[in-house]
Amino acid sequence: MREHSIAVVFGTRPEVVKLAPVLWALGAASRTIHTGQHYDPALASALLTELGLDPPALQLEVGGAPRGEQLGVATALLDRAFADDRPDIVVVQGDTTSTLAAALAANARDIPLVHVEAGLRSYDRAMPEEHNRVVADHLADLCCAPTETSRARLAAEGITGSRVVVTGNTVVDAAAHMLPEEEERVALLDRFGLAAGAYVLSTFHRPENVDDESRLRVILGELGALPLPVLLPLHPRTAARVEGWGEPSGLATLRIVEPLPYRDFLGLARECAFLVSDSGGVQEEASIVKRPVLVVRASTERPEVLGTFAELIGPGRSIGEQGQTWTRDLEGLHARLEAMPSPYGDGHAGPAIAAAIADLHARIAHRQT
Repeated sequence: MREHSIAVVFGTRPEVVKLAPVLWALGAASRTIHTGQHYDPALASALLTELGLDPPALQLEVGGAPRGEQLGVATALLDRAFADDRPDIVVVQGDTTSTLAAALAANARDIPLVHVEAGLRSYDRAMPEEHNRVVADHLADLCCAPTETSRARLAAEGITGSRVVVTGNTVVDAAAHMLPEEEERVALLDRFGLAAGAYVLSTFHRPENVDDESRLRVILGELGALPLPVLLPLHPRTAARVEGWGEPSGLATLRIVEPLPYRDFLGLARECAFLVSDSGGVQEEASIVKRPVLVVRASTERPEVLGTFAELIGPGRSIGEQGQTWTRDLEGLHARLEAMPSPYGDGHAGPAIAAAIADLHARIAHRQT
């Protein structure tokens, strides 16, 4: 592959984390394009530095517009970028607006597309992410499925053969690289005034939870009633919603902090009693740090961890009830999870994806000769 021939597009914190192992493996063959979908520096540029990645070769300014506007602007800007400096291949990850925009722009320019973390399905049409990931999979020339479950879901939709490769999930690579050693984790606990195994780590950012005021109030109330202190790194979206209430928000009983560096988050996740979150990535990370997570959502696209590392619950009393149940035997629960392997692979997904991209690149070159 020639230098900078692979355009890798991202716009959010999870995409940066999960594409980092691919970028490490691709080396000089890749160039990065940041759409600007997450425009808070704590969730964007600072993370690149943390992961040892160079600043984006191209920085776009999509910003925090409504979804339809954001998709249209991002697609138009990426189409122009691909016309000005045409890559041999475009790589996208996951299910964000940036993912779909880059997939559409690559398709419009007839540029081969690689979709990392392909084949995830919630079968919940109320989730914008479900539409994004389905369209990206069907447009992709190469679908990098993290598990055999994902491969089977692609096959059920007619996506088979050389278009699909099972690679494992790159989050395992990233977490192995970034998880702090025990001494650093002890210092983290001291910094936040926490005791190992005696606190809850929580994150919330999904529209289904934070854009519904009554639902968010219930979630915050349930977190505040848990028998352990709750550390809540407040996502900008969630912070904006709470600030708009104009009255006591229910945050007073929680330990609110700014969004955490990825390394710090992993370290705190490894030492917590359990997690409560609506994040997709946290479900995977829980299987790596060997801690249980309450997934507060209507559905999940990650069934591999249900019943082991994760429990899917609604935004109500079940948060407190399940939290109370886990608290009664944390030592036993942690010991059981410690013995379970992550279903997301052995930490070599980045090189596997780079090898599959190189194979696709060779096949394209052969067709053109």
